[in-house]
Amino acid sequence: MSLEELRNTVALVDREIIALIARRQESAREIGVIKHREGLPIHDPGQREAVLERVLDTAVEQGIDPVAVQRIFTILIGMSEETQREYTGEGNLP
Repeated sequence: MSLEELRNTVALVDREIIALIARRQESAREIGVIKHREGLPIHDPGQREAVLERVLDTAVEQGIDPVAVQRIFTILIGMSEETQREYTGEGNLP
């Protein structure tokens, strides 16, 4: 494959990653609806730790840097919590 073809492949993967992030955010919004309805807190330290452990294990299985993957997922968890706050009117998004 040429450099340009590989870059095009990376661009396609990037779009797929963004679509998956959007899908994750939609699930987070739905979780926010349930949490709001049931009076549960948005921040759930136990769930956060479970997610970070799960992605660390998956990263190791895939042979990629688990620390970097955990940093990415820390950001994604923050985005999910912000989406849930937005639903309850606590967020800072328009």
